[in-house]
Amino acid sequence: MSGLFGVVSKKNCIQTLFYGTDYHSHLGTQFGGMAVWGKELYRKIHDIKQSQFKSKFYEDYNQMIGERGIGVISDKDAQPIYLNSKFGPFAIITNGLLQNADKLIEGLHKSGSSFSDITNGSINSTEVVAKLISQSENIVDGIKYTFSKIKGSCSLLILTKEGIYAARDKMGRSSLVIGKSKNSWAVTTETCAFNNLGFEIKKYLGPAEIVFMSKNGIKQLAKPDKENKMCSFEWIYTSFPASNHESLNVELVRERCGRLLAKNDDIEIDIVSGVPDSGSAHAIGYAMESNKPFRRPLVKYTQGYGRSYSPPSQKTRDLIARMKLVPVRDVIKGNRIVLCDDSIVRGTQLKNYTINKLWASGAKEVHLRIACPPLMFPCHFNTSTRTLKELAARRAIKALEGRIAVKDVHNYLDPSSKKYQKMINWIAKDMNVTSLKYISIDDMIKAIGIAKEKLCVQCWRGE
Repeated sequence: MSGLFGVVSKKNCIQTLFYGTDYHSHLGTQFGGMAVWGKELYRKIHDIKQSQFKSKFYEDYNQMIGERGIGVISDKDAQPIYLNSKFGPFAIITNGLLQNADKLIEGLHKSGSSFSDITNGSINSTEVVAKLISQSENIVDGIKYTFSKIKGSCSLLILTKEGIYAARDKMGRSSLVIGKSKNSWAVTTETCAFNNLGFEIKKYLGPAEIVFMSKNGIKQLAKPDKENKMCSFEWIYTSFPASNHESLNVELVRERCGRLLAKNDDIEIDIVSGVPDSGSAHAIGYAMESNKPFRRPLVKYTQGYGRSYSPPSQKTRDLIARMKLVPVRDVIKGNRIVLCDDSIVRGTQLKNYTINKLWASGAKEVHLRIACPPLMFPCHFNTSTRTLKELAARRAIKALEGRIAVKDVHNYLDPSSKKYQKMINWIAKDMNVTSLKYISIDDMIKAIGIAKEKLCVQCWRGE
């Protein structure tokens, strides 16, 4: 996960760029970067592992001056990358995952390319994309060539002296949206960046669509492809509640997930709660449908802790999970609690640092309700889960069958099957909850409101 923001203005764009980029802080925890084109190119990158974007870029904010700029919150690589290519200098930021990065790097080495940016011991994937683009005669052909070569996903913004090129992933797995204000045009991963900056949504880019953005407006340079596979998890977990993807609001989708979970439930409870913050909207929907009170037995201390799912280090994830949620013991004690969350990925944080806090504070019962089906496959299109053994559902299958890499998981995906129920029972016991239910994949898709054929469900179906 990374968040991209770009702006072209009739005046100095730095304030809009600074805050527009900062509104993507929920998408990455490793690096922040901005590039602004004024009299010359100003580029700044900071490590944000131990501090927020705003504090790291406060001094740069007052020094970077220009009418065009791009910014990124990155989950993996230091960005933006600057390249002085044969068709002119440019700065580039990307969002996605290059599955075949090693093969691409090998090919670029053979063609004479060298790499200078190393992040955590690996060649920077954004530099790989920049070098691929520079193989062609112009930027548009370079983007098309790059999209034809990569396996995985990649959305990108390219800053030049004239303006900004924006290209959405060839399968549409992440968003890019164009907005307009009185004096500026902007492009963003998350539309929540527009709300307080005075931008009105003008266009959702389609898969593989390329546009050029200048202070005079936008120009389409490549039409969108028909095949669209937007990541379902954007609505369920990844995105900020105030954002829209494909014109569908994230908060409302999550409320619908909660309603559908409650519709198919028959338990007696006292209060409904969500794991802050990603489970809160699901819990609100559950409470509305069940007519039970929504309360906060767990409160997130500050936004500064960020997401415990995002950091690459398990040690860091565990520390954040333990410290950020504070139990409200007087709300918990003696109550039968429904606890809603977006997903169970590894499950260790939810079990050790959330559910255990409820029991330790005197909960009478804890009923866990999950707003997506059991995750069965690693994500091939973004930096989240990388292996089967990380997934709680696969650990359950290993316990039941003695091996984790079962080829046919069809029965484990069918809520009416005995194997599915055995898997759920194993996870419930492992998580130490009174009961556990997941939403079905059909109900999840119904809550999102887009045809199944236009959604990526790879991490559930392996397709």
